[in-house]
Amino acid sequence: MGEDSRNRSGCAYPFSRWHGLSSEEELAPTLLTVVSTEEEFDWSQPFDSRHRAVRAADRIPLAQELFDSAGVRPVYVVDHPIASTAASIAALRPIVDSGRCEIGAHLHPWVNPPLDEVTSPNASYPGNLPAALERAKLSELVAAIEAAFEVRPRTYQAGRYGFGASTAALLEELGFDVDLSASPAFDYSADGGPDYRFAQARAGWFGAQRRLLSIPVTGAYLGYARKLGPALHGAAMRRPWSWLRAPGILARAGAVERVRLSPEGFDLDSLRRVTLQLHSEGSRVFVLGLHSPSFLPGCTPYVRDDADLRRFMDLCRDYYEFFTRTFGGRHRTATELFRELSQREDPSA
Repeated sequence: MGEDSRNRSGCAYPFSRWHGLSSEEELAPTLLTVVSTEEEFDWSQPFDSRHRAVRAADRIPLAQELFDSAGVRPVYVVDHPIASTAASIAALRPIVDSGRCEIGAHLHPWVNPPLDEVTSPNASYPGNLPAALERAKLSELVAAIEAAFEVRPRTYQAGRYGFGASTAALLEELGFDVDLSASPAFDYSADGGPDYRFAQARAGWFGAQRRLLSIPVTGAYLGYARKLGPALHGAAMRRPWSWLRAPGILARAGAVERVRLSPEGFDLDSLRRVTLQLHSEGSRVFVLGLHSPSFLPGCTPYVRDDADLRRFMDLCRDYYEFFTRTFGGRHRTATELFRELSQREDPSA
């Protein structure tokens, strides 16, 4: 990723100083499970700072049972409503205290004080905020997490994957080690967010000192025309082709399909295929991403009822089995991987 990498809004690509791991192909296949642990809100409606309900936090123990059964220590990246509400703290704190998970920070600007901005789609990407306001919000979130869980988060994921021009310096200043904000193959620039269509699904070092570790949420274009994926899929998503459901036509034809490694909106075959393709291309670090409200039926489009929830959890189990059986793969948290990689190679070299 070069210094001149741009998204369509003209902003510099977040990881312009990104450098791939020199030893990635020597790693055992490694899977991180990252749970965006957040309030419930209607994803189809405007952002509203009053929507801070955390009913789904009651399902965190259910989610943890799933992870425990698979030998997974998930990374719960928590936002301000989760870190400042007694019920959600009570649900998550015993898991934290038992060492069965890792806690990171997840910044949803519209519900994270100070609420000094005008709420809008553009401002929902934290990297679009003025640097001082982004810093104030993330500092407030870190303080809330420390107060709630008595741990200082070292892992960050921007809400809506909204990493911006000032974010890297802010993460370095606040002592973060790992960023999970990149979302390869996905473009959020229509309402002001980053364009990750050309981002690599590979871990790498970035920042002024090259000591921050970027671990993207795994995603890629599949199909025989995948090298043209950014252009073909991007065109298919725009009118009038989107009206004709062109993305689905391209996928069914085997030409181009965009897949994220997530049980939300993707089936087991898709998760297997994206993993196998990226592994064949040299990737050894993978991120399975999901949202905590998906464990409460009716809170996300992916789990509408109890039957959906059973399928959702079975899909996670089946993918974990595939990953360990096919590759002899292993599970790690973000900071565990950071420590391992820091010992294996010099990020600044």
